[in-house]
Amino acid sequence: MTFGKRARILPILFAAPLLCAMSPGDMSVAAFLMRADSLARLGPLALATPQGNQLKGEVIAAGKRYKARIDADRRAGRKTTSCPPESGTLTPDQWLAHLRSYPAPIRKRVSINTAFDALMKKRYPCPA
Repeated sequence: MTFGKRARILPILFAAPLLCAMSPGDMSVAAFLMRADSLARLGPLALATPQGNQLKGEVIAAGKRYKARIDADRRAGRKTTSCPPESGTLTPDQWLAHLRSYPAPIRKRVSINTAFDALMKKRYPCPA
């Protein structure tokens, strides 16, 4: 292996432990969009790839965390940040449009969990 090949592999090796240590939903909006855009060229087959499954897992984990928090708030009699129906749908296009609504400089600082919460608050505001 030449030095050039090793130099290209080293950043990946150093980044791997960081990526593995992240909990689902902790990925930034910038990272999510970068990966989603790179998969877009595959069309519907994108979800069949490991990276597609990881992105899907990020959204599912954020949704489960959100639902658990909302349910806990309701059981405790606390006011919730949003009032979603018991079941609903979120298309990939709606999700990506929401993520793209964040200004580019902010995307690195916003997690998928935070973005999911903000979308639910926008889509399902509680009655006054």
